Amino acid sequence: MAKITTTELKNGEKRYRFTVDVGRGADGKRVQRQFTFTRLKDAKAKLAEVSHQVNDGTYVDRSKVTVGELIDSYLEHALFEREENTKVSYRCALAPARELLGHLRAQYVTREDVERLRDWMLAKGRKRGGKPGTGLGARSVRLTLGRLSAAFDLAARDRLVTSNPCQYVKLPEQGKRQPATWSAAQVQAFLAVAQADRLHAAWRLTLYGLRRAEVCGLRWCDVDLEGMRLTVASTRPVVDGKVIVKPPKSDRGVRTLPLDADLAAALEAMHDRQVTEAMEAGGAYEASGYVVTDELGRPVHPDWYSDEFHRLREAARIERITLRNGRATANTLMADAGVPDHIRAAWCGHTVAVNVASYTAARPESLGQAMAALSAVYGSRDKK
Repeated sequence: MAKITTTELKNGEKRYRFTVDVGRGADGKRVQRQFTFTRLKDAKAKLAEVSHQVNDGTYVDRSKVTVGELIDSYLEHALFEREENTKVSYRCALAPARELLGHLRAQYVTREDVERLRDWMLAKGRKRGGKPGTGLGARSVRLTLGRLSAAFDLAARDRLVTSNPCQYVKLPEQGKRQPATWSAAQVQAFLAVAQADRLHAAWRLTLYGLRRAEVCGLRWCDVDLEGMRLTVASTRPVVDGKVIVKPPKSDRGVRTLPLDADLAAALEAMHDRQVTEAMEAGGAYEASGYVVTDELGRPVHPDWYSDEFHRLREAARIERITLRNGRATANTLMADAGVPDHIRAAWCGHTVAVNVASYTAARPESLGQAMAALSAVYGSRDKK
């Protein structure tokens, strides 16, 4: 047990010191730390605390590791064998924490520091996706604090910090919004305009519930027109501003879907058009093998595809929705038609829970089905 020694300074003041073994370093040698206090009771309290932590294996030595370095260490650990889009998502989520807290020594970060980060993000933390300097939404703030909390948890396990300052920070409430979707009539209005477009088949694929990356990544080798089916096996998402080619995001995303007569006919017409375009372009044609290409056979950029979708939507004069909500439209219309949850989830490549929570909406006109059901039960009946 370490002992407290007393030293008297020339001016008569006293200092209380003790030296304690705190473990062994990376070289296997014993590590000692000295503590000095001006009051004996403070020295006794610290000696009891450090002795207990050393015996319990929870002692955290003094460290100059900053929050920025802590984040770097966490990312190296958390992103091992992750997909590139996930890596970008994690780095973006932690960027505000790195900006505001990155210079601080991690051991001295407090709950108040993390709350200051939260409030700053809500007030003026936006860097992109809108006017810089404006506030971010609750979802963005929750993502940042969640990743930062995970980083501090890892640091605590590595004994770089004593505790996680994010633990008791109150997160902003995130309101649950239903996705904006089109009615069946609006879908028909869009398809009436899209039917004359060169990429008619692609717009049908989008409104049949495929992701943008799945539509842009579909290859002709995965389309079986005779068998009336296609297989989603490759995607072309935009990650950090670059288009990459990768398999679907999960095992459920790899799926084979049946075609109806309209979609099969649209795909066949697109294939015939590409054969004609290849003959006309000659050596300038790029036989990429993708279904959705430009006139020279080159796969289209996904962002261009989104722009074209909105051009057609404006021509059809219907309300604005995103391509992701086109996927929610297909899901909602299937739900209204009575397609069971597990089948809709399999069609979209989701778990049932995610599919129901995020991709299905109750449109106002759909509530008429609920009224019809209640009316059938509670309505008056003629008595005989």
